[in-house]
Amino acid sequence: MKTGSQPTSIEGADLNRYETEQVTLDGATTAPARYVFEAIGVARMFDDGQVQALRGVNFHVVQGEFLTITGPSGCGKTTLLQMLGALDRPTAGTLRYRGVSIPDLDDPSSYRALEIGFIFQAFQLLPTFTALENVQIPMFEDRLPASGRKDRAIALLKSVGLGHRLNHFPSKLSGGERQRVAIARSLANSPSVLLADEPTGNLDSENAHLILELIIQLHREQQMTLVLVTHDMSVAQRASRIIQMKDGRIVSDRESTVAGSMI
Repeated sequence: MKTGSQPTSIEGADLNRYETEQVTLDGATTAPARYVFEAIGVARMFDDGQVQALRGVNFHVVQGEFLTITGPSGCGKTTLLQMLGALDRPTAGTLRYRGVSIPDLDDPSSYRALEIGFIFQAFQLLPTFTALENVQIPMFEDRLPASGRKDRAIALLKSVGLGHRLNHFPSKLSGGERQRVAIARSLANSPSVLLADEPTGNLDSENAHLILELIIQLHREQQMTLVLVTHDMSVAQRASRIIQMKDGRIVSDRESTVAGSMI
């Protein structure tokens, strides 16, 4: 259910998508695909309802949008992002991806592997695998031959400026380099959506700036839908739209007044 073809990458590396089977999302509940994501009354409770992480959240995301979700720690923003990526399920409410109910997906792992690219604050790289091997891991869902996986991983790593670090293990990479590997991995299967959870949170200011610029450039050039969680308003303002959360609720949903002059 991916939309359109992906343009070639930054820095000239050829990242045209390989020929793969079209993704089919079978869900028990479907609706016209007006939005990439649509949340209606979404709630998430833990500990038998004693902890309310989300309290009736309503919002939608359109194709190609750059949306940031911000707010203090514990406000529910990461919980919401995890549900968009089918890493968690709502306790109540409706949550759809292109009209398909995410909680009712027959194969959430295929949805995550083929439709969604993840970037995490802690990088989530496998320590016993090289950069090249880490980037290839999601491609096993895509039925590419071994040579195709390797060639694509090399192109992706070159596109994020790591062509000279292909065979290095995560422990031999700087924090900024590890996040670049994670970004390359997130693009492995040409996802239509990129979900980023505090992607600059573990980086120094210089690397944080470089990584944010790289993510924005990828969003712009590949026309992906980008949802980025951050507590940093200077990061949030780079988006075209900002959702602010507090105590499990959306308290503000507005267009950014800064993004137009910066992106």
